[in-house]
Amino acid sequence: MAARKTKGTVGVIGLGIMGGAFAKNLVEAGWRVIGYDISAAKRREAKRAGVELVNDAAAVAAAAPIILTSLPKPQALADTVRKIAAAKLKGKVVAEMSTFTISDKEKAERVLRKAGHIMIDCPVSGTGSQAKSRDLVFYASGDTKAIARLRPVLMGFGRNVFNVGQFGNGSRMKYVANLLVAINNVASAEAMVLGMKAGLDPRMIVDLVTAGAGNSRVFELRAPMMAKGRYDDVTMKISVWDKDMQVIGDYARKIRVPTPVFNSTKGIYVKAMKSGLGGRDTAAVCAVLEKMAKVKRRRQAAL
Repeated sequence: MAARKTKGTVGVIGLGIMGGAFAKNLVEAGWRVIGYDISAAKRREAKRAGVELVNDAAAVAAAAPIILTSLPKPQALADTVRKIAAAKLKGKVVAEMSTFTISDKEKAERVLRKAGHIMIDCPVSGTGSQAKSRDLVFYASGDTKAIARLRPVLMGFGRNVFNVGQFGNGSRMKYVANLLVAINNVASAEAMVLGMKAGLDPRMIVDLVTAGAGNSRVFELRAPMMAKGRYDDVTMKISVWDKDMQVIGDYARKIRVPTPVFNSTKGIYVKAMKSGLGGRDTAAVCAVLEKMAKVKRRRQAAL
């Protein structure tokens, strides 16, 4: 039997909630995907999805002309680019898709450029659930020709790619988008708690807000979890989101932009972390506000 023809080969380094969804959807879209993650569980999950696993980041880069990185911390990015650079490979395109400081990405870009590679700053707008359904938007910044090469790959697991100009603009745009996500998530929880304390059925609140002027994409994604009071189907961990908020807040202060509404949400996320909800979805801020409001759910509302 002849081997299945693929659209090309793509490497994915970091197979967590986001990277794992990228890899799975690329396989389903007809790409050959080479992957690596430090987590054995994530590797097993990726293998079941059809991803070919290798032993480290350098091996991914050796096998694929285009590499996507979706990593949890800046140190993971630094370690990854150092290994790719040290492998002395012919030029690769590396799309860095995490939310980090611009300076962290610039350091990584310099390491790769010195080794003959091109790095694109390419953050993602969307949650883990949106990643699963290919409902993602990409803010790509850097080399225009490299972004054009990336476009068909990105469209294999997303719905739109924007070239936002010079390297770093992708991150700047992501900070703007995530500032709104942070606010809208807490605002959604606040509205849900107000309605539940008033005696309204939480499922009705979701349906009627979604139909009205107060709706948002964040409300649509997170309010159904809030209505059920269940946050284990994680699309973004509160612990990871805390890192993103720190990055956004630091950047806003650096360029001297007041963010009073964004700042006011920080305490709610901190309370969620202190309540042991760091591993739950960010929608769990609703549980924090429920406790503050002394909401007692009706049994049927949590089913």
